[in-house]
Amino acid sequence: MTVEELIVYGKKYTSSTKAKMLLANFLEVNPLELLTILDKVIAEDKVNLYKNSLKALSENRPIQYVIGHVNFYGLKFKVNEKVLIPRFETEELVESIKNYLEKKNITNPKILDLGCGSGVIGLTLKYFFKDSEVTLVDVSKEVLKVAEDNAKSLGLDVNFIKSDWFSNVKVEDYDVIVSNPPYIMTDEEIEEIVKNNEPSLALYGGIDGLDCYRSILKDINKYLKDDYLIAFEIGYLEGEKLKELIKNTIPNSKVTIKKDLSNKDRMLFVEKNID
Repeated sequence: MTVEELIVYGKKYTSSTKAKMLLANFLEVNPLELLTILDKVIAEDKVNLYKNSLKALSENRPIQYVIGHVNFYGLKFKVNEKVLIPRFETEELVESIKNYLEKKNITNPKILDLGCGSGVIGLTLKYFFKDSEVTLVDVSKEVLKVAEDNAKSLGLDVNFIKSDWFSNVKVEDYDVIVSNPPYIMTDEEIEEIVKNNEPSLALYGGIDGLDCYRSILKDINKYLKDDYLIAFEIGYLEGEKLKELIKNTIPNSKVTIKKDLSNKDRMLFVEKNID
């Protein structure tokens, strides 16, 4: 079959955009390049792989899992069903941390990424701050394997710890502690494609969505430098409740809630209050 025939075939199972994205991935070209090779005949093994992947998409599997990787902050990261699919909002979280470190002129920060998943946060920060010391923590051995594969493919030297939050983390002082923990409330409605495919361990944070934050905050004071940044991704309904929890847990702190590009509360930052 030719590229053009495969695109037409693909549109029977999914959108034109996804069909082209999928085919371009298997042919290792940019989707726009497909228009320049419409008459090219594709090898049978790749045709079969493409057809099987279209079937998976038609069964409502996320395209990121079907392809096996995502682009995050311009970097390529492996993902599978063991890890959460990174969202654009998390790129905004990384951007904010990056801006903070640059403003403070901290070129060799010590960074702890709790519940690292595929490693997109900690590894992206390591990529931009080459002299940083980055430690990635997750409770799942299978998840850490994905993060380790990503570190290897990006050529980044970081530390990995299998731990339930701080339980196996040696007490040290960090410039930045960041986490995008499970924060969906138990009875919160979410998209079926997310609920049916992504790992529940990485999604749900208890009745009010704050269970994981409570676990992190009860030990966090022992791990902070005198001048520090704590950066959380949060559920859009949880900012004020989490802010109160932090005020009661971390004395003399300044808490800032930041909205994402959809104008929803999505990030929370904690710094030392210098007023």
